[in-house]
Order: sequence, then structure tokens, then C-alpha cells
Amino acid sequence: MRLPLLAALLLTALPAFAQELRIPPVDYPVLPTHATRAEGFVPSGWRIEQQLRGDLNGDKREDLVLVLRQQDPRNIVEHDGFGISPLDSNPRMLAIAWATPDGYSLAAQNHTLITRHEAPNLSDVFEEGAGVSIVRGTLQTTLFFFSNAGSWSTGSASYTFRWQAGAFALIGYDRSSMMRNSGQTESLSINYSTRRVRHAEGSMESDEERVRWETLSSPQRWTLETVGDGSAFEPLASAQDR
Repeated sequence: MRLPLLAALLLTALPAFAQELRIPPVDYPVLPTHATRAEGFVPSGWRIEQQLRGDLNGDKREDLVLVLRQQDPRNIVEHDGFGISPLDSNPRMLAIAWATPDGYSLAAQNHTLITRHEAPNLSDVFEEGAGVSIVRGTLQTTLFFFSNAGSWSTGSASYTFRWQAGAFALIGYDRSSMMRNSGQTESLSINYSTRRVRHAEGSMESDEERVRWETLSSPQRWTLETVGDGSAFEPLASAQDR
């Protein structure tokens, strides 16, 4: 497999019955602009799934990062087809808040980057240790991909954001995949600051890799808001190509 877009991996792996599942729509709440503590950002019917603190804007204060997940029993879908049942399709939201002298001020909220679990033949993207982290002042989100039917591919994609010019700018993208039947591996790493792109191909049977470098041709500046669905993002494309 020539490392397809993760969207292609997911969509081509869907069996017909997955298309017929009735996944309830979600009205995402608007979070408060200020709260004295983390719990103040949690809407009714949601819970904190992950909570982190670290300086994300360079002011030496411990900012707040939350992964919120809805807890609506209507989003837990049972079916008679292949794959996971019941399927917990409760969505997640990412919330980031600046530390202030009297609490926290909301900096961003996003419900598209962390893909909602809607296909029973695919894993939840936060399995296998995936999730959010704060690394040297950047926000990193890793999504995991595994299909138990329709594709031999498994892998992950990591997004690194840094607060720049009033937004969380995407400065790094890393993804890797492995074909479980052949052991073939492929990876892609992009540094959006230097615009350098690294492609690598290899095998689980050998430590050797075939590496190819290129310069990112698109001048597109991606942010947390413009990346969209983390499973469908095309990292080498420009906005006009999407």
C-alpha cells in the first residue's frame, strides 16, 4: 500500500452495513468563556476524559487542556452486523483555556479534529495510548487507526500545534502505517515551519528504510480550526485542493 490518505483507509474499509447504522446527530454546546476551575467548562451531559496543564502561550502559567466526551446513552448504538456492538459514538470536544489570575479563559474549542467513532469495523481513534499531550510548549494530538474488516492497514497520525499569531498553528504532522499481512511500513513527517517533508518505506523484517525528502510546495497555513477531521486531513494539499 502506497500510504494512502487516512480518509481513504477509513472510507474504503466500511462494509455496507456500517453505512446503514443510525448515528444520532449532535448539537455541540458553546463552552463558557471563563471558569474558575476545569469543571466549569464541562457542559451538562459531558465529562472530562483527559485533563492536562502546561504553558502553551509562553506566559509561565499552567494553561488548561481538556478532552470532553458526551455521555448520551442514545449515542450507544447496537446492531446485528459485523464489528463492535454496542458502538459508543459519543463525540469528543477539545478545549484549551489560558490560565488567568482568577481561573481560566477559553482560548479554543474544537470538535472536528478528534474523529467521532461511527463505524463498528474501525477502532476508536483514542485507543492504544492515543490522545492529547503537551510537549515543550506545543499541543500534540495523536489518533490511532485500526480496521478489523476491509483493510490490513493499521497506523497513527500525530498533529503538533503551537500558539502563533493568534491561533494554534499546525507546525508538525507525522503519520505511520503498517500492512498487517505483508509487514510493509510507510511513514510521512512534515515540518511546516521548515517546509521539509520526509517519506520513508520499509518492512517489519528489516531495519532498513528507503527515505525520500522534498520541500512542501503549498504555502497553506493550517490551524486547529482549518485542519478539520483528523482522519480525513490531507497534509500535502492546499485549501484549493480539498
